[in-house]
This record gives sequence, C-alpha cells and structure tokens, in this order.
Amino acid sequence: MAFLQCDFESSVLGLQCNMNVIMPQCSPFSKKCGYPVLYLLHGLSDDHTIWMRRTSIERYVEGMGLAVVMPAANRSFYTDMRYGNRYWTFISEELPAIVKSLFPVSDKREDTFVAGLSMGGYGAMKLALNFPERYAAAASMSGVMDIVWRMEHPDFPDVEYIYGANPELKGTDNDLFFLAEKVASSGGLKPKLYNCVGTEDVFHDTNIKFRDFCRKLSLDHTYEEEPGDHNWEYWDMKIQSVLKWLPIKDA
Repeated sequence: MAFLQCDFESSVLGLQCNMNVIMPQCSPFSKKCGYPVLYLLHGLSDDHTIWMRRTSIERYVEGMGLAVVMPAANRSFYTDMRYGNRYWTFISEELPAIVKSLFPVSDKREDTFVAGLSMGGYGAMKLALNFPERYAAAASMSGVMDIVWRMEHPDFPDVEYIYGANPELKGTDNDLFFLAEKVASSGGLKPKLYNCVGTEDVFHDTNIKFRDFCRKLSLDHTYEEEPGDHNWEYWDMKIQSVLKWLPIKDA
C-alpha cells in the first residue's frame, strides 16, 4: 500500500486543498489500472487527516485492491454554503475529476463507493442518492440521516452559515428522505445503502427512521446497530464492517 498526502488546487473553492489517499501498490511493470475507489468523508469537527489518525484504515484495506480518498470539506455539511464556499460542487463534481486525473482509479460506477461518519454519513448518502448513476454503494456510520431534525436542533450554530436564515430543507435535494423516495420511484439505477448506529448515539432514533423508510421503499438497504456511542471506538469498529459489505467485484 502507498499513503499519499496530497495538496492541490480547487478552482471551485478558490483554495489550495488537501486530501489523504491510500493506494494499492503493485509492480511498476504491472498493467493493472483502474482500481475501485472509496471516497471516505469526515464529520463536522474533523478534516482529511482524521481517518488515518483515529482508525487503522490503511491496515484494514490491505490486500483489498481498493483506493481510499479522504478529502477535507470543512464544516460545510457537504453543501454549497449560503455564507461560505461551494463544497457540494467541489465534492460531487470537481474532486472526482481531480482524483481520476491524478490516480489510477476506475471511472466505472460498479467500482465507485462513498462512506462517512456523522456529517460525512449524511454526505455519503446525499452523494449516492443524488447521483445513483455514479455510485454503486453508500455507507453511513452514525450519520445525520434527518437533516431537517438536525438543523432545528438548538446545539447546532452553523445552520445560517450553511443554509441561510430559516431554511426550508424538507423536500429538497438536501433531504435524504426525499432523495430516497425519488430514487426508489425512478426507473434508473439504485445504489446499495448501508447505515449503522450505536444504541447510545444521539442520532439513533433518526437512523431507525431512515431504516424504516428505506424498507418501506424496498431499497437495497442494510442496517446494523449494537451498543455504542458517537465516538471513534465505534467508528473504528464499523469501518471494518463497511469494508466487508462493499460490493467490490473480483478483478
């Protein structure tokens, strides 16, 4: 495996940006190219370094032949912010193009996955449900599945910066329930979905709500829960479950 700390320019953000990347390493004489890729998203208070610092993600993907891309998205909720930068456009459009220009990753839907924790779990589902033609699977760990509930919560000071004053999010492309229903009712491709949450997590009830909604829609959805809280002990355990669940095709 190779671990790369990548500094690059984003035209969308108008910033010098960072991402950490884990790449399979093979013989320079090999003709192997087009590795499957997992975009692994961070939570609200973290950055592109956090998965390497708090988990053994590099060890867990050893031998999988999987590239892992860990970008930074600030406190954006993976959104084009009302009083901030266009992180949704960056994450959904510019970043994949940059990654494919720099690294030997596949451009096939069947090889493209996204996962994240908390805010990143929301971002992962938002990406796959907005672009089911691009992502074969999306996984959320302790994710913010009900963005309407989260933005109404009194301990969240960033709402106005992200969405503006008194935002109406229900029934928009920021609403995972709306997106899931739109994907389910379409005749198009549908990503495999996975969400997990600890039973002591503040987002436990909203994860149950999303699980039940996906089951009602008959989406290909996997749900797991066990004792755990909103912390890295739980996420280090569950990223291993996510990696086992990913529908990676044999070479």
